[in-house]
Amino acid sequence: EKAKLLRSQPAQIVEPKGLLYVQQREFAVTTPKDGSVSILGSDDATTCHIVVLRHTGSGATCLTHCDGSDTEAEVSLIMSSVKSFSSSTGCGRLEVHLVGGFNDDRQLSQKLTNQLLRAFDLQPEDIHLVTFCVTELNDREEQDIHFPIIYGIAVNVKTAEIFPATFPVKGPDEDLRSAHTLTGAPLTNIYDAKTEQLRIGPYFWGPFPHVDFWLEQDDAQILQNLSTSPLAEPPHFVSHIRSTLTFLKEHPFPSRSLFPDRKPRIYKKNEEGLWEQVCSDKI
Repeated sequence: EKAKLLRSQPAQIVEPKGLLYVQQREFAVTTPKDGSVSILGSDDATTCHIVVLRHTGSGATCLTHCDGSDTEAEVSLIMSSVKSFSSSTGCGRLEVHLVGGFNDDRQLSQKLTNQLLRAFDLQPEDIHLVTFCVTELNDREEQDIHFPIIYGIAVNVKTAEIFPATFPVKGPDEDLRSAHTLTGAPLTNIYDAKTEQLRIGPYFWGPFPHVDFWLEQDDAQILQNLSTSPLAEPPHFVSHIRSTLTFLKEHPFPSRSLFPDRKPRIYKKNEEGLWEQVCSDKI
């Protein structure tokens, strides 16, 4: 019933003001007291799942975008991140919302759904599954081709409302963060709720294998080889991958070109509610 209700809502366009956008293999956690961030969101999930974990007592809310790379470790990580904000709260319970995936040919969505359920089941705490809109419950068919119904969601950390969403602005540092994922990074926390700072990096990788070869390929080749579900990707998938590959080509050694001082790139929300880079020496 809950999945049906969620699927029936049109995706809302979420503007950057007050938004913290979470990319694949990233997570962020904050509380209703946050003066900078009121919305956590992520989209472009095809076989991936977006997970929202919330403690009803403290209101601490975590959103992550999982792709099945190391699900058990990722669930432990988001559990401890929410618990760290909820330890002093006596009342309340942990609630989880799972959204994403579809009936893809390779059954990757189903595999990820099973992994997530198992990982949450293995936790010593009681966790209440509130929203379950994954795989077959998020699937639509068009001329024998399957697609997800919901590609992205947002959660309002103040009201706990969850809704289908798209995000015109996915920054800051969109290419840098995507490059980090494409080079095989583990799940990464990008936000410090205590200081209300978005922290990117420092990230390190070596030259990306065959980057010139991939950049020479046509759109169809990129889609076929670099997607888990080529027929169901959103229209901007290929341009996003090209942009990330170009970034990797330009920065084969980020320790030299991007993070020479080994410090993160730090952003805070300005008065307009938009991210603005902070000089690291001021911190």
